[in-house]
Amino acid sequence: MQFQSTRDSALRVSSSEAIVRGLAPKSGLFVPESFPKADLENWKSLPYPALAEQVLKGFLTDYSADFLHSATAATYGEAFGGKAGETVKVSDGVYALELWHGPTCAFKDYALQLMPKLLVEAKKNLGRTETTRILVATSGDTGKAALAGYADLDGIEIEVFYPNAGTSEIQHLQMATQKGDNVQVYAVEGNFDDAQTGVKRVFADESVAAELEARHIRLSSANSINWGRVLPQIVYYISAYCDLVRDGKLTMGDKVNFCVPTGNFGDILAGYYAKQMGLPVGKLICASNKNNVLTDFIKTGTYDARRTFYKTTSPSMDILISSNLERLLLHTSGSAEKVEGWMQELAATGKYTVDAETLAKIQASFAAGYADDAAGAAEIRARFERDGYLCDTHTAVAFHVAEANRSDAPMVVLSTASPFKFPRDVLAALGETAPESDFAAMAALTAKTGAAAPASLRELDKLPVRFNTVIEPAEIRAAALR
Repeated sequence: MQFQSTRDSALRVSSSEAIVRGLAPKSGLFVPESFPKADLENWKSLPYPALAEQVLKGFLTDYSADFLHSATAATYGEAFGGKAGETVKVSDGVYALELWHGPTCAFKDYALQLMPKLLVEAKKNLGRTETTRILVATSGDTGKAALAGYADLDGIEIEVFYPNAGTSEIQHLQMATQKGDNVQVYAVEGNFDDAQTGVKRVFADESVAAELEARHIRLSSANSINWGRVLPQIVYYISAYCDLVRDGKLTMGDKVNFCVPTGNFGDILAGYYAKQMGLPVGKLICASNKNNVLTDFIKTGTYDARRTFYKTTSPSMDILISSNLERLLLHTSGSAEKVEGWMQELAATGKYTVDAETLAKIQASFAAGYADDAAGAAEIRARFERDGYLCDTHTAVAFHVAEANRSDAPMVVLSTASPFKFPRDVLAALGETAPESDFAAMAALTAKTGAAAPASLRELDKLPVRFNTVIEPAEIRAAALR
């Protein structure tokens, strides 16, 4: 299978090339030029690693079958404690797809435990011997998941940039205490968009590429701008559907709605790709927090980032520039030239408006809504008191939006992070006075609910802090060239 750029209709590369490059020329993103068909009847009883192997085979056609078998088996076994793709009933017709049973307790583990293997193998496929320097902008969860996946891999260096004072205490410590000789972490003054824009500028800077190439180093990305990040996320949509069929909750062919807490649009885009493969998806419901630029876009066709940026209790969604939306624009408009024009307009003016035909195609698959912090807190309390289900602040946003978009079809809410990653806000939502420390709050949350905090989070405050450098967005270039 070949991959094309969202901003250059003539460019075609292999899957290995797309994963090694990360970003296409002119800041475009790589997308598959076609979609393999899901064989749901034969896949419905497969364990998660085997299902992942089958999905990846259709896209990664230049990877060997032996590699894909071993990589998926190694990734989705012990590290997820037998709970990869865990789908649980919350209430009648509502299910939670729990994506936080991996090593860093967030959904990013599904991609970032596998992606390092894909990158190393892609370099072998292409005969590449240079060092790969990975730059990652993160709003909280991606950074730790990427660091954990790439730490101490031969031929790989990784630098993570996160918004200073823009993550939870636990998210910060997960990154600041990361072990590994090939890792570096920077706090960036400003918000996530400042960090993400700074990283994108480095990728687009030819002088940076030239200087690094002279040192036998090439840049790549572990953000969801890299196709290797989006691809593994397709699997858990198919897994959830197959589980519901297997458990008799629906009949093969019945439609299911998915509600996804969304900031950078990559997670919900994976659901769109699953639908293109033939998964019977009714609506993909985009759930935003108070930074509701995506909700407004899906409803009106105008993307306007010229708005107040809010720091919320769901910080991983505190994003105004959603990179992966660009991929959807290419699929729905069919025109790289239109996409490039819209992206240029966004960069120059902070907004753009798509044509009516493109908007209609988007609205055929997507619905949207948002919840502010108060609504999210009320949802945490309601789910726990009524359903006995404990969720984090991001998942609560999705539960709130899902309720407003209920239909006869079953609703699967993507539960994207452990509630213990944001224990103070979850505890406060349950009506308790939260201690100042996240770690004291974890203990209090366990006492309140009976749920146990993951050991990897409980032990963070005992680890030495290795990284405390704070930089301005303009200094990201120099950091990339260190």
